[in-house]
Amino acid sequence: MAFQYLTNIPLEQAKNDYLAALTEQGFAAETETIPAGSSCGRMTAVPVYAVICAPHYPASAMDGIALQASVTFGAGETTPVTLTTDQFQVVDTGDPIPDDCDAVVMIEDVIYQEDGTVRLYAPAAPWQHIRQIGEDICAGEMILPSGMEISPAAIGAMIAGGVMEVEVLKKPVVGIIPTGDEIVPPTSDPAPGDILEFNSSIFSAMLTRWDAVPKVYPIVKDVREDIKNTLAQALSECDIVLLNAGSSAGREDFSAEVIRELGEVLYHGIAIKPGKPAILGYQGKKPVLGVPGYPVSGIIVLEELLKPLLDAWYRLAGGHVETVTATLSRNVVSGLKYQEYVRVRMGQVGDRIMATPLNRGSGVVSSFMKADGLLTIPQGVEGYEAGQPVEVKLLRPREELSRTLVMIGSHDPLLDEVCDLLHASDPTLFMSSTHVGSMGGIMAVRRGETHAAGIHLLNETDGTYNTAYLKRYFPQGGVRLVECVGRTQGLMITPGNPKNIQGIADLTQPGLRYVNRQKGSGTRILIDYLCRKEGIDTAGIYGYDREEFTHTSVAAQIASGTADAGMGIYSAAKLYDLDFVPVCMEQYDLLIPDTVWDTEVVQRLIGVLKSDAFRARIEALGGYEVKAPGTVREHL
Repeated sequence: MAFQYLTNIPLEQAKNDYLAALTEQGFAAETETIPAGSSCGRMTAVPVYAVICAPHYPASAMDGIALQASVTFGAGETTPVTLTTDQFQVVDTGDPIPDDCDAVVMIEDVIYQEDGTVRLYAPAAPWQHIRQIGEDICAGEMILPSGMEISPAAIGAMIAGGVMEVEVLKKPVVGIIPTGDEIVPPTSDPAPGDILEFNSSIFSAMLTRWDAVPKVYPIVKDVREDIKNTLAQALSECDIVLLNAGSSAGREDFSAEVIRELGEVLYHGIAIKPGKPAILGYQGKKPVLGVPGYPVSGIIVLEELLKPLLDAWYRLAGGHVETVTATLSRNVVSGLKYQEYVRVRMGQVGDRIMATPLNRGSGVVSSFMKADGLLTIPQGVEGYEAGQPVEVKLLRPREELSRTLVMIGSHDPLLDEVCDLLHASDPTLFMSSTHVGSMGGIMAVRRGETHAAGIHLLNETDGTYNTAYLKRYFPQGGVRLVECVGRTQGLMITPGNPKNIQGIADLTQPGLRYVNRQKGSGTRILIDYLCRKEGIDTAGIYGYDREEFTHTSVAAQIASGTADAGMGIYSAAKLYDLDFVPVCMEQYDLLIPDTVWDTEVVQRLIGVLKSDAFRARIEALGGYEVKAPGTVREHL
């Protein structure tokens, strides 16, 4: 009777069953900590958070002179201001800003006099031409979520953020055991009957390309005990083992026997050709693949059965670079003299791929790390308008864009946690988050540019949040307001509260420096309302027009000593060990259009919001009230 393989399992079933069996045994990547500077190409094992701000001091963005902006007020073409040498300091780009200065005037605008004084023909605005602390990265912000490949730009972002070491997934060591009486080491002069052993070289190259570490063992003759002993050694030294040849039905094909003696054989025989004799075995959590001896069969088995294991190990799929047509979500202006490259975040909303330009500052390394694509603006072109189709070079696979959740709206640190949890729940899902404020988020929803927008907009007439704005901006309906969290808003204050700030009215006291959120953000709308309610003229609050785009960047300015107070959420104050004067508990919700409600990425988002893991992360951040996240509060 002819030999019959024990199984003839369809390939997809074999893959799924094999991974399920290994997962049950505990198959997963181990981790190791390595220097951040040598981590390129490695995969993060846990989220990476910044330790310090970047820049970590107020830095001059220009060559020129640093001064107190107030001494230039009133300067004009017909009323120039003359400054003595004790009223300014010469600075170069990157120099620290002196403690008594809050503005830089470009050297091109400085007229030097023979007596050493300078003459200015235009006033300086507070904080002009100064790189603020945390402009690029704020301490405590998530630089990378878990399960992400570390790029060269990400290394720069980590080091800029004070991260010297990073915990990464250990590269799996894959043992390769070549077996057979007839095979010999590679040589240029083989004897008749000798078969050169080159499978291990092919497999090693494939493994290296897949970010695994090959470990090739000496050729083992077809002696059952020798094969068993070498396999036992490899299992003690490696994470995965490939037993090459001996998986067929010959008289000296011992692979299935020795695998079964040392562990388990799930399947022997897969319904593929070539590659049918493959053996799917394991010892505990360590896979053992019996690989056919014919090179083509071996390559197919590795691609179809080993590669999925490595994908599971790293929790990331591969891809290729290509160019796509995308729709710009914001205007992009460029000079005519240069060909300019603009980094963009991308995601597919409906049938359009949306591209949102990132920070274009030459010192902002994090924008390159976050970029999904690269938009080239040719020389002689002034830029592109919002809504215009543009060609973008992808920096990650095209298929990932259709599985990217696009979030445009108000900032909150919880969005970073949502991003990490979403990707952890499914490694093929990603999230692109852009902070433009609550009103910017509403406009993005109206234009069909986003899956969701974070909003927290106060209705001054009755004290409710968000619902009145839905009725105003979406009179025809078509949107849902999804509950997220309640969060404590208040004044973030220098530790120890040296200015004795007890409330909004204290912001006008002489010498106090305020830092604000940008116009259109919910926090800015709130502080504007509170000032009107108390009859405060905001022109009397020094720094009221000094704007930052996130709660953490406001907190970073206060923690660094360049501001005394700013409105923000408690979790940001806690992150920077700031004092905090609570003002109100506001409702932070997600606005989601009906057109994308049933998409996979949105439903996965809802699942994350309802998860225990999300609740645990939010409670750890502090300052939030979690009731029923993920439920629909209003549907118009």
